[in-house]
Amino acid sequence: MNRPICLCLLLLCARAVSAQPFQLPTANKAIFEPGGQERFFVPTTGKTWISGTFGCVRSDGSQMHEGLDIKCLQRDRAGEPIDPVMAAADGMVAYINDKPSLSNYGRYIVLLHHVSGMEIYSLYAHLSEVQSGLRAGRTVRAGEKIAVMGRTSNTHERITKERAHVHFELNLFYSDHFNSWFKRHFPGERNDHGLYNGENLVGMDPHSILLAEHEEGARFDLLKWIQHRTELCRVLVRQTDFSWLRRYPMLVKQAALVKGEKVAGYEMALDFNGLPFELIPRAAAQIKGPAKFQLVSVNAAEYTKNPCRRLVTRRGVGWELAKNGLNLLDLLTN
Repeated sequence: MNRPICLCLLLLCARAVSAQPFQLPTANKAIFEPGGQERFFVPTTGKTWISGTFGCVRSDGSQMHEGLDIKCLQRDRAGEPIDPVMAAADGMVAYINDKPSLSNYGRYIVLLHHVSGMEIYSLYAHLSEVQSGLRAGRTVRAGEKIAVMGRTSNTHERITKERAHVHFELNLFYSDHFNSWFKRHFPGERNDHGLYNGENLVGMDPHSILLAEHEEGARFDLLKWIQHRTELCRVLVRQTDFSWLRRYPMLVKQAALVKGEKVAGYEMALDFNGLPFELIPRAAAQIKGPAKFQLVSVNAAEYTKNPCRRLVTRRGVGWELAKNGLNLLDLLTN
C-alpha cells in the first residue's frame, strides 16, 4: 500500500475516533475521572453534588433540573469565575438572551446542532458575558469560545460566588407554535424569549450522554440513545400533523396498518421528562373514545423513581393524565 493511501486511511480513522457529537463546554473534565463528581458538579446550598445533575434532584426529588451545573476552574482577584464557555458541537447560534433580568437562566445562549439527522439544541446559562460579535444565525465550531462563565439570574436567591457555574443543557424542540400555546395557557404573562423559552425545550441527560460518548467513542449513536429511554407512559393522541413529526421523523416507528386505513393519530412513548422517544401510527379503529389524549399505560416503577414532572397521577387504583401531562401534550400537538 502506498503512503498517500495509508495517510488517507489514518485521517479517516482519526475522524471516526473523534466523531463524537458533543464535548464538554468548559475545561473541567473531572466528570471523566474516578470520584471526580464533587470537582465537576455544583450542588444547591446544603446538598450533595447529585443536586447539580440532571433529573428529579431538587427539593428532595420533587423538582426537575434539566441540565448540569458545572464548576468553575478559574477565578479573578475578586473571586468571580472567568472560565471560557465553549460550543459543545459544531452548529449555529439560535438565540441569545443578553438581559439577565429576563430569565432565571440569567444571560444565556442556545445553539442549534444537527446530529444523526436530528435538530439538537444546547443551552449555556448564568453567563457573565457573551463573546463579542456572537449573534443569532452565526455558525460556530466545536470548542469555540462563545461566552464567559458567571452567576447571572433573576431568581430571588442569587447565585453566590462559591456556587458560580455554567448550567448546560442538551434539548429537543417541542413546537413551532409555542407562542400561541403560551398565550392560551398563560394569558397576560410575558414571554420574552419566543420559541426559545425553556418550556419549549425538552431536556436530555447530558451526564449520561457524555459518559456514553466517552466510553463508546465512535460507536456512540445519539439516535439509539434517545430511542432506548426508559418509558414513563404511553399516550394515544388524535392528531396527525404537528411539528414534532416533521422535525423528528426518525422517532416514528412504522406500523403495518390494514390496507386502505389512514393514520388517525399516534401512540407515543414518553420518558419521565416528557420526551416523546417513540411514535407509532394508529388507525381510527385503534383509538377508542372521543378524547384527544388517552393514557394507555404507566410504568409505576419509573413514576416512583422520577415523579417530579407530574405528567400522570394515580386515581384510585388506576392512572390518568395530570394537568402537566395534558398541557405538555397540547404543546406537542399544537
